[in-house]
Amino acid sequence: MAEAIIGVDLGGTRVRAARMTHKLEILERQEMLTEDERGLDATLERIQEMIRGVLPTDGTPVEGIGVSVPGPTNPVAGVVVAPPNLKGWHNVPLARILHNTFNVPVYIGNDANVAGLAETVMGAAVGYRHVVFITVSTGIGSGIICDGKILLGRTGLAAEAGHMILVTGDHVSTLEKESAGPALARKARTRLEAGGQSLMHDLVDGDLSQISGSTVGRAAVQGDALALEVVRDGGHKLGLGIVSLLHLFNPEIVVIGGGVSNLGELLFAPMREAIQEYCIDRAYWENLRIERAALGENVSVIGAGSLVVTQGGMSDVAEAAARMRA
Repeated sequence: MAEAIIGVDLGGTRVRAARMTHKLEILERQEMLTEDERGLDATLERIQEMIRGVLPTDGTPVEGIGVSVPGPTNPVAGVVVAPPNLKGWHNVPLARILHNTFNVPVYIGNDANVAGLAETVMGAAVGYRHVVFITVSTGIGSGIICDGKILLGRTGLAAEAGHMILVTGDHVSTLEKESAGPALARKARTRLEAGGQSLMHDLVDGDLSQISGSTVGRAAVQGDALALEVVRDGGHKLGLGIVSLLHLFNPEIVVIGGGVSNLGELLFAPMREAIQEYCIDRAYWENLRIERAALGENVSVIGAGSLVVTQGGMSDVAEAAARMRA
């Protein structure tokens, strides 16, 4: 009998859980609010309740449980280190807690690492062994696959490309602070406060504090000059960050996900221009594929399942893909 796989996406707003086949096809999916303000124990109980809600009821064995968690994580020890958007969580041994409850293997991983693994196992990067995945939304996260295996580092804290240092003007910044959604909003707001003209002013009824990355994107899509300049600057700096990743990891494919990526060529064109201008040689980019992420809103749940089929990212993605096809 084929075993079931349980994937859990633990987010600051919602907890999602799904039962999947060995091919990571979703059979049942549930979600509820995280409500982390009620405390750590209450959130842990909510996670376990979600898992119970999707467990097989027909006697099908469970191969394992994978959990996608936000922020720094030690997947080797199974510990959630310091999620930025979960109150009261610090060095929580989540894998041990869930293993003690359900008595099956449990794997945890940083949400961006997990999403990158999912896109490699069954998304935009299937068939590739050297992959850089970047998600651009309220922050910038990343997952890196090196020669078929996820890059974790000594304690699982590797591949935080969003915190790559950039120097802009006379101050030290990061890729996230320059290219994520809130960065686009901040830059647009500064321009408007200085007297810039833009339809963004009307989109927020004159309340500039309400400008978000989504506001900038909506205006840019409508051809607003100021918004287009802000998006172009964000795409240019994203490209600079990717240049460093190309020099360090020489991937075959870069996969871009997250809400800001929905801007498409408005973001991607200046990104590609920066890559081609600043790479030390065209060999880094002339055969490089740059693709939009393929798995959509289920990427974290599917990624959590990918942790199970790759034994926490320790086994080769090609081996995992072969098992899924079998």
